[in-house]
Amino acid sequence: MTHDRWDMAEFKERVDDVLRVFVAREAERFAAVDPVLDPVAGQLESSAAHGKRLRAAFCYWGWRATGQPDDESLVRAAASMELVHAAAVVHDDLIDDSPLRHGLPTAHMALRGAARGRPRSVSAGRSLAMLVGDLLMGLAGQLFATSGLPAAYLARARPLWSALARDLIAGECLEILRTGAAPDTADSLKVIRYKTAKYTVEQPLLIGGALAGAGERVRSGYSAYGLPLGEAFQLRDDLVGLFGSPQDTGKAATDDLRGNRPTALLAETWRVADDGERRQLRALLGRGDPGPDGLRAARELMLRLDAPGRVEKMITERVEEALTALDALSLSTPATTALTTLAHSVAVRGA
Repeated sequence: MTHDRWDMAEFKERVDDVLRVFVAREAERFAAVDPVLDPVAGQLESSAAHGKRLRAAFCYWGWRATGQPDDESLVRAAASMELVHAAAVVHDDLIDDSPLRHGLPTAHMALRGAARGRPRSVSAGRSLAMLVGDLLMGLAGQLFATSGLPAAYLARARPLWSALARDLIAGECLEILRTGAAPDTADSLKVIRYKTAKYTVEQPLLIGGALAGAGERVRSGYSAYGLPLGEAFQLRDDLVGLFGSPQDTGKAATDDLRGNRPTALLAETWRVADDGERRQLRALLGRGDPGPDGLRAARELMLRLDAPGRVEKMITERVEEALTALDALSLSTPATTALTTLAHSVAVRGA
């Protein structure tokens, strides 16, 4: 990776290498407490092994865009963003009772096996997954603090970690409290902003910028770019989640219907539906697995009402808003090119 040319695949390998070594060492220390912990340690490693590493990339470019050079310590600090994501995924799958992630059993499903033969093994599996998520969040802070960056740099960014955790948890709570309520697009977009947009794009950028000592103008520009782009990311993920193939997404296509989640796609369908169409939609939501027939009916209704088209328009508008903010920042050519490429990557497919 040269100063002027950035390769996302190569960067992903660097982040994967950091996480593989760090999490394996911590999992070994965890399992050393007692052999019975081996399955939990294995799930810790598995939970951190997947992802496109977009959050690390945004943190990296939050640093590089200020004029700072490529730095291995910074890559370690950026990799900690992926452990935040891994923790959020474990908790989110647990809250939603999702069976699959990346085509594999989710943490709480996998850990049922560790408790098999014990009383209430299903509940025990869920409890173990909750603790795996908690441990991943703790390890994120540990990796960040031991990245090798100067203490003064880390101190500049440390307050942002509190904001990251607060906003992420607020978004999860909003989703829980909005689930089952009358679908509303504004409410759905607020869930998206706090549950996903901030910790996926905006806050990694801000943390990278804070590490580099970025000024107020740059920080404001990062937020103006990051928030709409993060929203576009989740809007795309919701579309792909329901209309995509489980073989491609690694998740069950019926998850959002089964959980009656407050997605913008559902809200836009509800907003223009007539009374009969709302009754049809209500019969498909939150009633257990709707199966192939229910999924097909929901897709047909949404397409007939052009809800996916309106969500696509939301995505396009947000990406354009992000790129306009990026242009206004007048960053170096490598930074502008990388952040433009990342914006288009996020808009095409969430992760």
